[in-house]
Amino acid sequence: MPTWLVAVSAASLLLAGGCAAWIALDVRRHPQHMGVMTVVWPVTALFGSLAAVWFYRRHGRTGADDDPSMAVSVSKGALHCGAGCTLGDIVAETTAFLVPGILVAFGYPGVFGEPMFAVWVFDFVLAFALGIVFQYFAIAPMRGLGVRDGIVAAVKADALSLTAWQVGMYGLMAVTVFGILRPAYGEVPQPNSPVFWFAMQWAMLAGFATAFPMNWWLVRRGIKERM
Repeated sequence: MPTWLVAVSAASLLLAGGCAAWIALDVRRHPQHMGVMTVVWPVTALFGSLAAVWFYRRHGRTGADDDPSMAVSVSKGALHCGAGCTLGDIVAETTAFLVPGILVAFGYPGVFGEPMFAVWVFDFVLAFALGIVFQYFAIAPMRGLGVRDGIVAAVKADALSLTAWQVGMYGLMAVTVFGILRPAYGEVPQPNSPVFWFAMQWAMLAGFATAFPMNWWLVRRGIKERM
């Protein structure tokens, strides 16, 4: 990878990390009504960077926006889903890089000739599990549900939202890695390269774009709560 791309990638990651750290500190001074958002907001900044800080200050900080519009509520719901995806992807990508043998369980090389596709299956499984946890702690308290009913409601709310997010994320990641970087530089960036995570930042933004309309529909149908 060219030096300029590595430098730009590293700068973007450092800026996003700083934004996440700032939100993590600020959210402790302004506790969220919904506890799970204490995790969601800093994680959102890992890919949203300065835009995430702006959105948090305007609509996420406690008391900043007590009567949000539909668009803001849907955006919060999509980001809530995306935080689970982000954490799942970070853990899965790092684990697969450090322990590549784990990909055998997810189809490489038996089903997929390209290891990244097997990693994406691992990503999806882990992101879905974390997404259900995030949704449970959002929906169950708001509706006063028990554990079983809360899990069922979380699965209903998160399955389509998370799938829509992953479609956008995987789509842009595939275009970036296989359509741009490999043809241009003859290699695929790995998780030990800042270029990989820079590409993932953009892929997460694409995930938000594809998850937004799905979350709008879910909220309209009453499957997800307005946030």
